[in-house]
Amino acid sequence: MASKILTHYLNSFRGFSREAWLLSAVMLINRSGTMVIPFMTVYLTQVKGYSLGQAGWVMSAFGAGSVLGAYLGGQLTDRIGFYQVQFWSLLLSGLALIGLGYTESIWAFGAMVFLVSTIADAFRPANFAALATYSRPENRTRAMGLLRMAVNLGWAVGPAVGGLLAASVGYKALFWADGLTCIGAAIFFRLALPVRKRPQEAGAGNQAAGPAPVVSSAYRDGRYLAFLLLVLLNGIAFMQLFSTIPVFFKQEIALDEAQIGRLMAINGLLIALVEMPLIYVVEHRFGKWQIVSIGTLIIGFSYLLFNIFGLFWAVAFACMLSLTIGEMLSLPFIATMAIDFTNDRNRGQYMALFTMTYSVSHILSPNLGLQVADHFGFSTLWYLLMGFCVLVWFGFRRMAAAARQPEVEPALVGERE
Repeated sequence: MASKILTHYLNSFRGFSREAWLLSAVMLINRSGTMVIPFMTVYLTQVKGYSLGQAGWVMSAFGAGSVLGAYLGGQLTDRIGFYQVQFWSLLLSGLALIGLGYTESIWAFGAMVFLVSTIADAFRPANFAALATYSRPENRTRAMGLLRMAVNLGWAVGPAVGGLLAASVGYKALFWADGLTCIGAAIFFRLALPVRKRPQEAGAGNQAAGPAPVVSSAYRDGRYLAFLLLVLLNGIAFMQLFSTIPVFFKQEIALDEAQIGRLMAINGLLIALVEMPLIYVVEHRFGKWQIVSIGTLIIGFSYLLFNIFGLFWAVAFACMLSLTIGEMLSLPFIATMAIDFTNDRNRGQYMALFTMTYSVSHILSPNLGLQVADHFGFSTLWYLLMGFCVLVWFGFRRMAAAARQPEVEPALVGERE
């Protein structure tokens, strides 16, 4: 039995190109320094003395910059290629993060956060386009899982180390550590993946998949826009993890920064260990729509645990476990479903709009979460988030019902690649 499990686990990591592994290594280096964002609301409220509402506006500035960065990144990806966009985004965002640590006033801090996120999130459409190019349709979800594994291994390290640095050295060290790892990732990217022409792999497209018409513009693709609306609501619920949850743990459960960092590290570590084999098992047995629907419901239920069981460390631990399961069953499949709408000529535009949707979530999620918590309490917020997740579940199920083969291998607009 143990040998069979090991074989199954190893099989989930086979079949990837060298470039897919190297892209994941870049992400591992970069995300190992993720320290500023997880503690930004704590830094602003507990160190700088700003209110929850003011912290919410700063986090919304981060989201606004993400929207602009995603748009610019998508435009540049289709024009100059994903390689240059990824390199310069990593390098310049590292420098900007270091500068952010020396910003004092709330207005200047918000402006710098906007700049940081604009530069940093130009990376994401380019990264999605690179992954789509360097993977085949049949292993694309697992390739997304490999990239997410690298992200979450870094997430397991970054917040934990960041919490220790904040508690022992001070918050200024977080900005330096985060910035230097971005710069280090850029250097590794330049050395490990030298500039080359975009490969036209046989598996990069799927033009032979069928006669379905190609929609040239993401902004006129009604099915895609409906899909993104559901993605938006999913993102608003899930991204409370990065803004409201740290403050909630600190203010309501009385956890310190090191404890918060360890709890958040559990999320990254479990995803790194479990997500790849989980995808390998479920993607051949269930439809993507079905998997994402269930994962979204689990995300909503994670927050309700506090209303059901109370404010205890054990409940916080259970919340992180549940959020992790919901994330693994929704986010990698959502990203693959978005890629399935694209072709080689418009991938930057489609993935820019997809990234912008999550960027809008970054705007709405912290402000909505922190404002509702500030005026009506956290328990009201948890009920509201569960309601959002029920709407997403219902929407995905309706879209699945409209597809001809929704629970076997959903044909997203003929998988127009």
